[in-house]
Amino acid sequence: MTAVTPSAWQTEPFPDSPRGWIDRAAEVAAVLSTDAAARDKAAATPYAEVRLLKDSGLVTLLGPAEHGGGGQNWPTAYRVVREISKADGSVGQLLGYHYLWNWAARLVGTREQWEHVEAEAARNRWFFGGAVNPRDNDVVVTEDGDDLVFTGRKSFSTGSKVSDVTVLEGVLDGTQTHIFAIVPSDSPGLTFHDDWDNIGQRLTESGSVTLDGVRTPWASAAGFVDRVFQPRVYNTLNVPTIQLVFVNLYLGIAAGALETAATYTRTRSRSWLHGGHDNAVDEPYVIDAYGELTSRLWAAEALADRIAEEGERLHGDPDAVTEAARGEFEVRVAAAKAVATEVSLEVTGRIFEVTGARATTSAEGLDRFWRNVRTHTLHDPVAYKRREVGRFVLTGEIPEPTWYS
Repeated sequence: MTAVTPSAWQTEPFPDSPRGWIDRAAEVAAVLSTDAAARDKAAATPYAEVRLLKDSGLVTLLGPAEHGGGGQNWPTAYRVVREISKADGSVGQLLGYHYLWNWAARLVGTREQWEHVEAEAARNRWFFGGAVNPRDNDVVVTEDGDDLVFTGRKSFSTGSKVSDVTVLEGVLDGTQTHIFAIVPSDSPGLTFHDDWDNIGQRLTESGSVTLDGVRTPWASAAGFVDRVFQPRVYNTLNVPTIQLVFVNLYLGIAAGALETAATYTRTRSRSWLHGGHDNAVDEPYVIDAYGELTSRLWAAEALADRIAEEGERLHGDPDAVTEAARGEFEVRVAAAKAVATEVSLEVTGRIFEVTGARATTSAEGLDRFWRNVRTHTLHDPVAYKRREVGRFVLTGEIPEPTWYS
């Protein structure tokens, strides 16, 4: 297995445009693709892969330029996630979740808090993980003088052992108050477990985590002033932003599957012995399948890009976000999520029809694309996304903000 290694990016200046960052992501993806199938099979902790994301500067994409960050916006971040996911869905998920947790301080925190976190993250090229699975029992947060103490367990903690810092979330004991805080990933009492063993997204380090009295100062509680939370409608943009990361993860995996399959068809597939064609690329059913799958993928990508630009208007002025604008954006994202799920599953499943029986060998690893997208698309039922769209169309109802809508 070829190891992913650092490159000359360490001494190169950062790109100065969205296109430049997407091109940088494509360069990283080219490195990852050289041994993606072998690394998926090995399922080793992706220390080298995260180092590659750091060395290339991709981890700083959303950080302020004055502190060494890329100074880019969410539409560019989504495209970067899609580009990386073409080569390796696991690394694409790690990077996408990193962007989300890096942004959590801005999402929930006060200006002073998020400016501090973003500056430190950019300067130190922190890689973020998170222990915030809402389907589990709440982590309990207790007060101990000027400290908060987090105790509990979460089933999933993507990034875990490869992260520098981890976003924690829990409920203050005896209240309904949720508290977010960022702590070093090597904090005493924070234990990541090696129990992630799923069919797909095998390198995401998404195993469980135990919090046994993890301490952090009250001052690090995001969005609190004098121990009282300061709410904004902007706080509820977490779900549509997260879901758009998912959309681009799925579309990237699908694009990678289609590109890999097309290369195989051009170079290795054999034409059908009764079809009357010398080359597989001349088979009418093969041509039709690639045309159909590519058309559907391009349409889904165009929809995702359009909605990302719509969302950037909300991110541009956080204090101006209204409930109506947030709700309509969530509906649009739900539509993109439904389409991306359907298209990515179809593409990753049907590529075998146009590559042939020999393409199913484990050495080719074409199955990893389907396994990855099938695993993550089960994150939350897509039927509920279609329901959000349907109710909005029929009744004008916008989704009530929850952990999943």
